[in-house]
Amino acid sequence: MLAAVLHEPKRLRIDEVDAPQPQPGQVQIRVRAGGICGSDLSYYFKGKSGDFAVREPFVLGHEVAGEIAALGEGVSGLRVGQRVAVNPGLNCGECRFCVKGMTNHCLNMRFMGSASTFPHMQGMFRQYIAVAARQCVPVPDALDFAQASMAEPLAVALHALRHAGSLVGAQVLVIGCGPIGCILLSVARRAGAHRLVALDLADKALQMAATLGADQTVLATDQAQVEAWSQSRGTFDVVIEASGSPAGLDTALRAARAGAAVIQVGNLPAGQSPVAANLVMAKELRYQGSFRFTDEYAVAAEEIATGKIDLSPLMTHVFPLADANHAFEVAQDRNQSMKVHLQFD
Repeated sequence: MLAAVLHEPKRLRIDEVDAPQPQPGQVQIRVRAGGICGSDLSYYFKGKSGDFAVREPFVLGHEVAGEIAALGEGVSGLRVGQRVAVNPGLNCGECRFCVKGMTNHCLNMRFMGSASTFPHMQGMFRQYIAVAARQCVPVPDALDFAQASMAEPLAVALHALRHAGSLVGAQVLVIGCGPIGCILLSVARRAGAHRLVALDLADKALQMAATLGADQTVLATDQAQVEAWSQSRGTFDVVIEASGSPAGLDTALRAARAGAAVIQVGNLPAGQSPVAANLVMAKELRYQGSFRFTDEYAVAAEEIATGKIDLSPLMTHVFPLADANHAFEVAQDRNQSMKVHLQFD
């Protein structure tokens, strides 16, 4: 089978590798579509994502959907040919975080497409994968594979907004309107936010934010508007920082009203970030990080399958696996793309 293997930054090779066979309790998936995530882009262009550096040839990808090709011994409730969205994370269920329900912090997590461990947990941008049966969420046969693969980023957004508490009647600011930021806007609208404001450096990103539910869009260069939000101990009940930049976090802390929740979703650079952290104390802000997801994946897949959340406007480009390097270049350019998918036919 073929796989997109990162050998060095900006160099993906389409290599011939052995197809994994399903072990007891596993299924073999024929991958049909996969979305390129921000962490994939970071691995591709920088050789690392946050603190996780690539140290060996590495198959990228953790947002995929496909169809079951074979069942391992002891698997029930699934069938060959069935369409599934694939949860990339397999927690152990036994460590101190798993038993507390904090499965995203599992000490023995096997998260596909992550360089957090060595040897790396190889990713899913390949024609076949073998995963535990419990990682598979069945979706309708009529659902497009690329749409089904959007369950993973939607699960990230659902998990983040759980931290925010009720959004009913809230004024919400989303900073950073890449794919995750725009999904957060869509989820916040469905969760009952009264006023949604989107902030970004790019006009095209803000246009997409308006499509996904923003009531107002503001360029991050509009310092007068940003300064106005910070007056009288802040404006927004909930601020979601999805840009992963120190400047975005600084704006978030200033724009949040006293007593507000600030949710950090964007992956900040490793090390210290120069921001006005004193505002967390002075305004009694609740500054909360959000990492991956727990049990939200199946909910996300159902939200997409039933049409309750429509993320199709975000899906701007599709490329065959053979054009993976070009796909990554396009995905990096927010002037021409939002969510870019690979096809594995």
